Formats: sequence, structure tokens, C-alpha cells
Amino acid sequence: MPTHFFRIALVLGLLQAIGPFAIDMYLPALPSIGSSLGASASAVQASLMAFFLSLGLGQMVYGPASDMLGRKRPLTFGLLVFAVGSVGCALAPDIDTLVVWRFVQGLGACAGMVIPRAVVRDLHTGAEAARLMALLTLVFSVSPILAPLAGSFLIEWSDWRAVFWAVTVAAALAIVLLATSLPETRTAEQRQGSTAGSALAGYWLLLRDAHFMGLVLIGGFGISAFFAYLANSSFVLIDHYGLSTRQYSYAFAANAISFIGMSQLTGRLVQRFGMARLVGGGVAGFAAAMVAALLLNISGVDGMWPMLALLFVGYGCLGLVMPSSAVLALDAHGEIAGTASALMGTLQFMTGAAVMAIVGVFVDGTARPMLAGVAGAAVLTLVITLMTLGRGQAHRPINEKIGT
Repeated sequence: MPTHFFRIALVLGLLQAIGPFAIDMYLPALPSIGSSLGASASAVQASLMAFFLSLGLGQMVYGPASDMLGRKRPLTFGLLVFAVGSVGCALAPDIDTLVVWRFVQGLGACAGMVIPRAVVRDLHTGAEAARLMALLTLVFSVSPILAPLAGSFLIEWSDWRAVFWAVTVAAALAIVLLATSLPETRTAEQRQGSTAGSALAGYWLLLRDAHFMGLVLIGGFGISAFFAYLANSSFVLIDHYGLSTRQYSYAFAANAISFIGMSQLTGRLVQRFGMARLVGGGVAGFAAAMVAALLLNISGVDGMWPMLALLFVGYGCLGLVMPSSAVLALDAHGEIAGTASALMGTLQFMTGAAVMAIVGVFVDGTARPMLAGVAGAAVLTLVITLMTLGRGQAHRPINEKIGT
């Protein structure tokens, strides 16, 4: 595989990792933020939910903007907004101010979430796109392995505010990387037909494409299962099971390693089985593992290690689903890849925020509400997969262009 292919994957992965890094590095600090600011667990979780909400909503703007202005300028603007939001979080005197600045931070971070997917579609389709998406996943998935561990070290060395100063520095480095290492992949000629009106027409087209929407929701409920774990795992593993922040970071990293390892098999497995079959098999294994974890807990087995083992298996299966479902969704919409990527990201993050909010209502200090949210999202993912990619359904039902 050419060196250029790996270089693009590295740059896109690092840019896409900025947002997840601001989430994962922050997770070990959630209990200490509550103590420092005198806030409840639900109030602290609101700061995470605000980030996810803006991360989803902002993509609706950045996607079409990248179709109209090219990929690099909106990315640079987003990184600057993210840096400003990070400084605001670091200086926040109370939980309400922290929630506001986390929302601003998310508005910047979403540029790095949506635009790299559009760049992948600019450069490749089919198996090559799946291979590049898997490599991109490998790079940005370093975040859930290293970020919680780095966060735990920073918290022990200083306090939770150091986490936000660290991501401010990361944003500055990302701006330099973007300016020096990523070429513009959307030419001036390709931008000519992209306007605000064409973006709205694109959204309308995509919303009526049942196949596209099904694939988006497969990814949406799949990632929602992970979001439910993100929002609750630090409280469950640290407060309920008694892990230290360092031990928590290791437990969190294990699931990320499983996800990453399996995602790297995507390129080979797509060539052998096809993307639709790969997504279907991955979702089936994902749902089986998550439902088993919930049933084990309901039966009275409240052990941490069985739960972590089943989550490890489940998130490994999810690693097969996320890259392939994204490629399938974008494959037929190359002319509006930025807009399609934006709608995908918005709907997926809004779904994730909704699942987090629902699980938050039932939080009781044990693992059961978290596991119920994870299993419920996994079952919905399976149902939507059967409806979208079941026999006779694995096709694109709408075949029209913007303006026709």
C-alpha cells in the first residue's frame, strides 16, 4: 500500500481524534469534577451531553460548508473554535459555565468528525474506501486507549483542569498539521454546484433515501451503545466497583483495543464476504454479547470481570460494523459527500445523546442501567440491520441527483 495512503490516514485520523480525545481524556475526571464544583453526577454528565449535542448539531453546518468552501478552511475554523472552548472549560468556575463551554468546544470538534469522512469519499470508493476508513479508525482509536490514561496522570499530577489545557495544546498542533500535511481534496470545479440551496436539497434527498437512513441508524444505535458506556462507566467502575482512575483507564482502553483490532480486519473481510454481510454478522455478535451482559446482571451476577469480558467481545464486533456501515452509506452520494457525512454524524450523535439522557434518568449507582442502555441500543441496531440489509433489502432505493 503506498506511503501516501498511510500518510493521509494518519493525518485524517489525528484530526478526527481531537473530538474523541476531549471526551476520553475527560472521563476519569468526572467524579472529581463533581467534587470540585459541588455538582451531582447528573449535572456532571450534562457537560458530556452538551458536548455530544453540539458535536451532532454543528456537523449540519460543517458538512455543506466543506462542499462549498473546500475541506481545509472549515476544518481550520473548527479547530480554532475548539481551542477557544477548551480554554473556557479550563477556567470554568462552576458546573453551569463548564456545560456552556463544553457546548462551544463541541461546535469546534465536530469539524474534525465530519470532514475527514468526506475526504475519504473524495479519494476512494468501495474496498479501498473501507481500507482507508479502517486505517483512519486505527489512528483515531488511539484516543480511547491513551486519552483516559493520560487524563488519569494529569489528574493525579495536577487536577481536572489540566485535561482542558492539554487538549488546547493538541488543537494548536492539529492546526499546524492540517496546514502542512493535508492537500485540498475538493477542487474549485467540484465546489461550483455547491450552495446553501443544494445543501438543503441534499438533506431532503438523503432523508428520503431509506437505505441511507437505515445505514445511518445502524451506526447511530451502534455508537449509542458506546456513548451509554462513556457516560456511565467512570461512575460504575470507580464508585461502584472501586477502581482507581488509573485502573479505570486500563479497563476503558481494553474495549478500545478490541474495537480497533477488529476494525482493522474490515478491508480483508469486505473483500471476502462483502460489506452488507460483514455489517450483519458484526451486529449479530454485538447484540448477542450486550444482551448476555444484561441478562447476567439481572440474574444476580454483579461481577465486574464477566461484564468487562462481554463488553470486550461486543465492542470488538462493533468494530466491524462502524467503518463498513459508513462506507456503505456514503458510497452512492459522492457528489454531496460532505452533506451526507454531516447528516450521518448529526443523526448518530443526536441518537447517542438521547440514549445517554434516557439512561441518565435511571442511574442508581449500579451497572444495571448502563447495561440496559447498552443492550437496548444493540437490539435496536440488530432490528434496523435486518430491515435495511436483510434479504432483498441491500440496495439503494433512490437513484437521483440534486437538481433533477
